[in-house]
Amino acid sequence: MMGTCIGLFVLAWAVVRLWSIPAAVGMCVVAMVIPPVAAMVANRRGPEDRWWDDPSGDPQSDEWWDELDGKKRPRS
Repeated sequence: MMGTCIGLFVLAWAVVRLWSIPAAVGMCVVAMVIPPVAAMVANRRGPEDRWWDDPSGDPQSDEWWDELDGKKRPRS
C-alpha cells in the first residue's frame, strides 16, 4: 500500500501534471488517504480477538471480571 502511495505521488507530479493539473492533484489526494487506511487495516482486530480480557495479575480482580463477563458462576 505504501509503495502505491509513493508511486502515485511520483507519477502525479512527474508525468500526469504535464497533461492535467487537476488529475495530478486528485492522485495526490488519493495517495494522501492511503496511509491512514493502511494503518487501520494493519491494526484491525478480529471479532474473536479479546485483547482486553488478558489477566491483570490480581486474582480477586480477575475473578470479579470473569463473573461480570459470565465466564464463572456468581459466588454464593
